[in-house]
Amino acid sequence: MTDPSPRLDRGAVLVEAGRLAAEGQPFVLATVSSVRRPASARIGDRGIVTPEGKLVGWVGGACSEPAVVREALRALAEGTTRLLRICPPGSSSGEEGVVVAESSCASEGTVEVLIEPQLPQPLLAVVGESPAAVTLRDLAIAVGWRVTTDVGAGAEAVVVATMGRGDAEALDAALATPAGYVGLVASSRRAGVELAALRERGLDEETLARVRSPAGLDLGPLTQQEIAVAVLAELVAWRHDRGPLGDLPVEAVDPVCGMTVAVSGDTPSAEHEGATYFFCCPGCRGRFTRNPEKYLASA
Repeated sequence: MTDPSPRLDRGAVLVEAGRLAAEGQPFVLATVSSVRRPASARIGDRGIVTPEGKLVGWVGGACSEPAVVREALRALAEGTTRLLRICPPGSSSGEEGVVVAESSCASEGTVEVLIEPQLPQPLLAVVGESPAAVTLRDLAIAVGWRVTTDVGAGAEAVVVATMGRGDAEALDAALATPAGYVGLVASSRRAGVELAALRERGLDEETLARVRSPAGLDLGPLTQQEIAVAVLAELVAWRHDRGPLGDLPVEAVDPVCGMTVAVSGDTPSAEHEGATYFFCCPGCRGRFTRNPEKYLASA
């Protein structure tokens, strides 16, 4: 269950969303788009869900929050926006593009929430002041990527384009990071020299195999500026070929109400005969602990 304390108003939620986006942090913006009474939410209510399953803001009470958090974590993993409908059992047949979460909440209202994952653009570190490096930085910024010159800034991709001025040192630093893309702008001959220098430093073949050189798509003889275009094209392809954006959340079914909930450190839980059960809210946990056999028999 999410922490009920941080109830930011609508404007404050947007301010917090802006702060997270500026810091390059992933999150989900959840906005109530439709309400059918009775329900505690109002159209335009908003919340933010973090990758840890924390919700701040307001999207409705205990009936809505677990479903919003679960669907938000799925959206982060898949990178797709979806419309979530939270409604009483049997009241919705479902529509294309609508995710239905049935809730046995006593309010019996229906709430629709737009779930929008906000995924930061990759951080690219470009080392060097060559024309190719300068152009690559400009192009990457133009397409919305975040750019740095610091290899140690946590970049997902590193391109070394120093043109022989400290290539081995820059590659050594890049290979010490978990960057998924490490490219060297160099001829095949010079790349071999630089890799040999790294072997002498003790780097193994598996580590050296991470270096892509010549970096960029093979477009034939190119100018420095065209090299930057070729490298960016390869980076864009690499980004889209990385597969799933994240792991789907671990989920469990509440044995009391039947709601599927995302399991995190804040999810209400109870132990019974060596097994752990998870719940949408403390109320369901309380009913279970008072008479677990009743709900396990129903399940």
